Amino acid sequence: MYFSFFCADSSRENGGSFNGRQPVKKKRKSRTAFTNHQIFELEKRFLYQKYLSPADRDEIAQSLGLTNAQVITWFQNRRAKLKRDMEELKKDMDAAKIHTIHKTLLDNIQDLSSFKKDIHKAASGP
Repeated sequence: MYFSFFCADSSRENGGSFNGRQPVKKKRKSRTAFTNHQIFELEKRFLYQKYLSPADRDEIAQSLGLTNAQVITWFQNRRAKLKRDMEELKKDMDAAKIHTIHKTLLDNIQDLSSFKKDIHKAASGP
């Protein structure tokens, strides 16, 4: 029992299947090269509509000579890019806030130091 199980596993390791044939690899669709006009129109639509209804998707695909799948994928990728950009902007804003707070703190410390010197001068008298 153990031996037959072991043999089945080893045949999978060697050929990827039980019958000795190599598994058929699916051919991947080539990358779509959008024209400048298509990108412009897709970006324009994305500005005011982040998610498309099926009817809107059909209309855009037909008007730009694209498939529904291409429009779906473009909008998914664009939403992902927007999310990445927003996260990066938030990091930049947080860093700027920290820098501003740090600078304000240093300025306050310097002001306090100057204030202490002035008090010592006034206390020691002329």
